[in-house]
Amino acid sequence: MSNESSKAGQEQVEEVVETVQENETDATETTAENVADVIDELTQANFRVEELEQALAEAEAKVVEQKDSVLRAAAESENVRRRAALDVEKAHKFALEKFVNELLPVIDNMERALVGAENADEAIKPVLEGVELTLKTFISAVEKFGVKAVDPVGEAFNPEQHQAIGMQPSADYPANTVMLVMQKGYLLNDRLLRPAMVMVSQGGGASVDTQA
Repeated sequence: MSNESSKAGQEQVEEVVETVQENETDATETTAENVADVIDELTQANFRVEELEQALAEAEAKVVEQKDSVLRAAAESENVRRRAALDVEKAHKFALEKFVNELLPVIDNMERALVGAENADEAIKPVLEGVELTLKTFISAVEKFGVKAVDPVGEAFNPEQHQAIGMQPSADYPANTVMLVMQKGYLLNDRLLRPAMVMVSQGGGASVDTQA
């Protein structure tokens, strides 16, 4: 009887050991599966983070590109506005240029008519006085629109505003000084319409040959 009990007890112990071993095997397999799942989830999470980082970098690059485009568009718009404003300003200043050029010969002719007026016959002096008054009124009117005469007698020769007809020795004017104006020049809002035609001094006066 004791042998059977001992045998039965041994079998129960073996069953318990086998059950424990099976549980340990199942637990090990479960732990391995859990670890694999965790690793898989971490890997997927890393991939997702990389995708998000790439998407963020692309979005930031697009924002920078759009910002540059907006700045370039704003700069171009400002340049267009400035050019338009300059064009309008020039149009206002120089719209009369062609008209004034047509008037200059009229001024020239009236000035020529007054040359030698002091020695004119008494019968025509009233006419000359009328011409002089008309000329003053005419010049005053065009000056209001930015027209200015260039009459540089005694001034240094300026090739930007003067056209030299010739040079002559002169004891009264230093070298390179305008000694005579044959025709006045004119400016329109400081832009040259017509250069003054001038004679320029060489200075020193005429030399005299003292040798026979």
